[in-house]
Amino acid sequence: MQDENTASFGSALGVIWDGVIWVFQNILMSFQNFAYAVTHTSEWLDWTNKESIMRFVYYGGSVEFFFVIFTTFLVFLIIGIVNNRFMWGCVRGLEGFANGIGRFFAWAGLLMVLQQIIIIFIQRVFTRPDIVIGFGIPLQFDISWFAEELKLYNALVVALCVTYTFVQGGHVRVDLIYSAVSFRAKRVIDMVGSMLFMVPSAVLIWMYGWFFMWRHLIVPKPSASDQLDRLLAKSRALRWNVETIGFSPNGFTAYFIFKILLVAFAGLVFLQAVSFFFRSYLEFKEGPESEGKYLDRDSLGEGEEAYEGVH
Repeated sequence: MQDENTASFGSALGVIWDGVIWVFQNILMSFQNFAYAVTHTSEWLDWTNKESIMRFVYYGGSVEFFFVIFTTFLVFLIIGIVNNRFMWGCVRGLEGFANGIGRFFAWAGLLMVLQQIIIIFIQRVFTRPDIVIGFGIPLQFDISWFAEELKLYNALVVALCVTYTFVQGGHVRVDLIYSAVSFRAKRVIDMVGSMLFMVPSAVLIWMYGWFFMWRHLIVPKPSASDQLDRLLAKSRALRWNVETIGFSPNGFTAYFIFKILLVAFAGLVFLQAVSFFFRSYLEFKEGPESEGKYLDRDSLGEGEEAYEGVH
């Protein structure tokens, strides 16, 4: 029995060791993969070539792409540990990007309200079955098309304003421990949370969302289990087949946009996880006086107290 336990333990260690070697090999290979991608852009960006499209599909959800991103994060982290000003620059850039995207697409909420009002007036007051927009060759759709299209505005707000809301501190936070611990303990919790929860969630959503998106844009439909040679073989019959099927006969027909937004959501969450990790590390290192440093939060005119902690 003891020999069996020893053998099982040794086998487990062997698996772990093989996994560690695999990770380091992929990290080292990521430099070569990145250099090759940059110097051979026509192989995956020349979409007049069907094989290039399939390479783009494959690499967008591949292990190689993940390790290029992961290695880039490690390189930036190492540089930032040596030079904190560089890391603060990354934080400001990533948070500024999240704020910019969020502030722009937050206007979709207003558009949603205005369009709903127009739909009510057209349908109830003027008793029209459709809405015509434009001159010459107008854009004309049934009322039900515009009614279903309201979901797109909601999706824009949810998917593209999520990191903006995070930066602004707008998400509901429920905790039993966080509020009672010290400043540096909070920063440790934030660092661990960003790496153990935000990053894996974003990666999983991206991996599934990426192929889910492409399955509604092209045929033959790619699969996450397809290897590159299999996708290249499929490219011979490749053609664009963008999803234009609505849930009702005259309803909204651009549901493929929701698949694109799912991928965009995952990418934004991943970038914000990196930004949050960097900020938490810097605040942990520099102490309470650095809390909220360079943080660009919106104000509704509350006065100077709204900017407290911003340096």
